[in-house]
Amino acid sequence: MIQKFTLKTHHKSEMIEITEIVKEAVIKSGIRDGNCVVYSPHTTTGVLLFENVDPGLQRDFLAHMSRLVPKSDRYAHGENADAHLKSALTGNSVAIPVEDAKLVLGKWQGIFFCEYDGPRDVRELYVKVVDG
Repeated sequence: MIQKFTLKTHHKSEMIEITEIVKEAVIKSGIRDGNCVVYSPHTTTGVLLFENVDPGLQRDFLAHMSRLVPKSDRYAHGENADAHLKSALTGNSVAIPVEDAKLVLGKWQGIFFCEYDGPRDVRELYVKVVDG
């Protein structure tokens, strides 16, 4: 079963920690051991594992992405090309092992939804837990 969630974003670029949403989805799935896939269907967002203790590091990441892929009118695509490129660099999904109905994450790891073309009232997020 795929579980669908919606998020509202508030800034042009932001990182939203979704670890708790995904943990609850794992429990709801009833699967004790397997894999959890977290996926965003948007071409201007990303999903990644990232350090979840110091919010300053999230600001550093977004600032670095803006320097790496600046907003520019020189892209062939036009207005939001930078958001598409950032999404391609980040990726739109992560897979996390599940053991004893818990995500196997490192001590400092969290799951983040990255907005690169906000703010948006509705962003979709899908979580699928598979037995294995």
